[in-house]
Amino acid sequence: MKLNERSLAFYATCDSPADNTGFLYKRGERHTAYHRRWFVLKGNMLFYFEERESREPLGVIVLEGCTVELCDSAEEFSFAIRFGGAKSRTYVLAAESQAAMESWVKSLSRASFDYMRLVVRALEKQLEEMRWGPAGGCQGLPGSWKPKPMGLERSPERLPALPTVLPKENGCAVWNNVPGADRLPGASGCTRHDSEGNLRPPPLPPRRRASSSEAGSARVAAAESLSTFCQLHEQYGREVARLRQDWLERRRGPRP
Repeated sequence: MKLNERSLAFYATCDSPADNTGFLYKRGERHTAYHRRWFVLKGNMLFYFEERESREPLGVIVLEGCTVELCDSAEEFSFAIRFGGAKSRTYVLAAESQAAMESWVKSLSRASFDYMRLVVRALEKQLEEMRWGPAGGCQGLPGSWKPKPMGLERSPERLPALPTVLPKENGCAVWNNVPGADRLPGASGCTRHDSEGNLRPPPLPPRRRASSSEAGSARVAAAESLSTFCQLHEQYGREVARLRQDWLERRRGPRP
C-alpha cells in the first residue's frame, strides 16, 4: 500500500475530530523494550508520535484485516494488534490503566471498514424487518398503513365495463373516435364535433356551490378560531409581560 507522507502528516495533526487519543506503551519491533508514545486514532488509521506536541507522526498502523486481543506480556494492561499472514507484524501495546485499556481495545476493534460494513448490514436487516416483518409479511412502517376505500367494495360485475385500451392519435390518448363505441347504457346519442369533425370531450360538470347554511357555519368556525387565538395571545402576552417585569426587577437588584 502506497501512502503519501505529507498527506498522512497533515491528516494526523489537523483539527478533524479523533476517535481516541492518549499515551500508550509500544513494544519495539527489534528490541523488546517499551516506549511511551502519544497515539491518535482517526478512522481506520492509528498514528503514534514521540510526544504529544510533535508535529509529525513516527508511524501509522492501518487497521484493516486485523484483530485486537489481550495478550500476556511483562507490562500490565497490554493488548496486541494482530494481522493475518505469516510475515505480518504484531503490534503489542500497553495502557496505563484498566479503563484506558478497555477503551482502546473497544475503539480499535470498531475502527475498520469491515466492522462498519457489518454494522450497516445489520441496520439494513433491521430496517427490512420493520418494513416487511420477520416472516416476510408486509407490516409496513408506522404511518404507512392506509385504509381501504369504502366506496369500491361493490362486486366487479356490477361496475360498468371500461375500454381496455384507449385509442391514440400521434401517441396521445383521445376520446372514442368511433360513434357509439363503449357508450354507457342510457347515454344520449348526441355527440359534439369540432371544426375538423373530430369528437370533443364532454363539458366539465358545473362546480358545486356551498349552500348558505354551509357558508354560515364556515364563518362561525372561522370567528371562533379567531376569538380563541386572540384569547390565547392575550393570556400569553400577560404572562410574558409579568416574566419580563420580574426579570427587570431582579436585574436592578434589591432596592436600598
